[in-house]
Amino acid sequence: MSAGWLRACALVMIGLFSAGALAAAKQPTAIVVGGGLAGLTAAYELQSKGWQVTLLEAKPSMGGRSGLATSEWIGNSKAQPILNKYLETFKLSTLPAPEFVRTPGYLIDGEYFSAADLATKQPATAEAIKRYEKTLDDLARSINDPENPAGNSTLFALDQMNVATWLDKLQLPATARQLVNQQIRTRYDEPSRLSLLYFAQQSRVYRGVNDRDLRAARLPGGSPVLAQAFVKQLKTIKTSSPVTAINQDKDGVTVKVGSVGYQADYVVLAVPLRALAKIQLTPGLDNLHLAAIKGTNYGWRDQLMLKFKTPVWESRARMSGEIYSNTGLGMLWIEPALKGGANVVINLSGDNARLLQAFGDKQMVDQVLIRLHAFYPQARGAFTGYEVRRYSTDAGTGGSYLAFGPGQISKFWRLWERPMQRIAFAGEHTDALYPGTLEGALRSGQRAANQVQDLAAGKTVDPLKAAAVGAAAATAGAVAAKESKPGFFSRLFGGADKPAAQPVKAVEAAPAPAPVAAPAPVAPPVAPAVAKEEPVKAAPAKVAPAKASPAKKPVAKKTAAKPAAVKKAAAKAEPVKKKVANSQASAQ
Repeated sequence: MSAGWLRACALVMIGLFSAGALAAAKQPTAIVVGGGLAGLTAAYELQSKGWQVTLLEAKPSMGGRSGLATSEWIGNSKAQPILNKYLETFKLSTLPAPEFVRTPGYLIDGEYFSAADLATKQPATAEAIKRYEKTLDDLARSINDPENPAGNSTLFALDQMNVATWLDKLQLPATARQLVNQQIRTRYDEPSRLSLLYFAQQSRVYRGVNDRDLRAARLPGGSPVLAQAFVKQLKTIKTSSPVTAINQDKDGVTVKVGSVGYQADYVVLAVPLRALAKIQLTPGLDNLHLAAIKGTNYGWRDQLMLKFKTPVWESRARMSGEIYSNTGLGMLWIEPALKGGANVVINLSGDNARLLQAFGDKQMVDQVLIRLHAFYPQARGAFTGYEVRRYSTDAGTGGSYLAFGPGQISKFWRLWERPMQRIAFAGEHTDALYPGTLEGALRSGQRAANQVQDLAAGKTVDPLKAAAVGAAAATAGAVAAKESKPGFFSRLFGGADKPAAQPVKAVEAAPAPAPVAAPAPVAPPVAPAVAKEEPVKAAPAKVAPAKASPAKKPVAKKTAAKPAAVKKAAAKAEPVKKKVANSQASAQ
């Protein structure tokens, strides 16, 4: 009797042990929403760690906001360590960047100037640009921590100002102002729509980074080649699968694509904010997140690739890879010759893109050709065709890349780095240091994958070691004048320290983002209502549409370690100017 009882107990214990072992060995599952480089990175990293991953992409193809350029200029391993790591992992070959693309050029009233030519042929313009860069460097240097740009009330006040107002104080000559405006709108958005604090913070990130490190090599095929390398590694990808709803509960997550539901333990949401607005979340987002979806500025950009039988510009000068024009042509990127022909990728951005939004593709190309033909009369005869990417009017992106407008850092800084229960967020707009770039997208995907693994392991995830910026700055705002260093604004703006006074009032009204581990359930947002909000965009690449020029933005993974470039920046005494990041460097 006792022997039978012992055997029965033994069988029960074995069964319990087996069930426990099976539960412990159960493969964790994740769904990644969004097939841009951020989503591809998150899916790849989770799958590499043994997760079962399903990637859902709304469009028929992968790669997100990849650009039109057939050859992308990228930084070296010092400037873009995460990007270069993946290129090495996937054995993607690059070619050294030729010398002529290392510095930008200028097309002024139809005449091409290299950076060196400008100083001798247009000394007043060159001197004004140098003065602008020096003043910007002073402003960037005042930010000690680029991950907490509003670290004191004086800096916080800069978030209430736009870049155009600051530029007005510099009183640049007309041509220099036109070129500076074009640089800024290409990387971000129209200066009048861009937060001065955000502009200074981004300049701080690149301070001390040599331009040669930013455009060190060429990636044949551009960012789509990297996207396809990720795609080849992933086991389960479903394209043409727009997600309509995500429901979370204590046991997992259900992701709906129309009437089809996908179950998983966790989700990575790697979509632009405008696309996120179309997804109904249960529990719903809190009011701060809903405000960020509707109010965060994105840069406006349309990208054209004009194809020519011959490089018609060679007759006057060999134009460099990246050219800024003062005549409404936008930023031009000269492509390497292909089969005897040549391509020019043109980024129409800021208000220039807004003015042309009602034009059809062919009308828009004609407008650009008219301007180009005026400078290069052979252009019409050599023209063979075009391609267009219109990120400004794309319902899924609502613009190009994130670029905070006035007051938005105070409200939304690093808001999307916090997971919400079983959802982690990725995308260029979630990277504090390198938004709008390939590096920023890759970094965000790695961070989101790490957060999901930490959540599954029961760890507390709070990447915001920097406290609520808005709350701290709002408290300090009332005593801004007392805390500010004497003469700070007078050195930057050439006047009294009055610029701080007006922003302080705005500070008091700005809501402070408090860390939220798990948002209280709110009625699910009505997607259409949010999606229809006209994006008030402000600014870069960061991913304007896939940017079509050299990869100017260095990036280092924030989840792992800060890039050497950022750490060394504070130690460098000699300011190094940040040139507007290449449009092609961005992608998500």
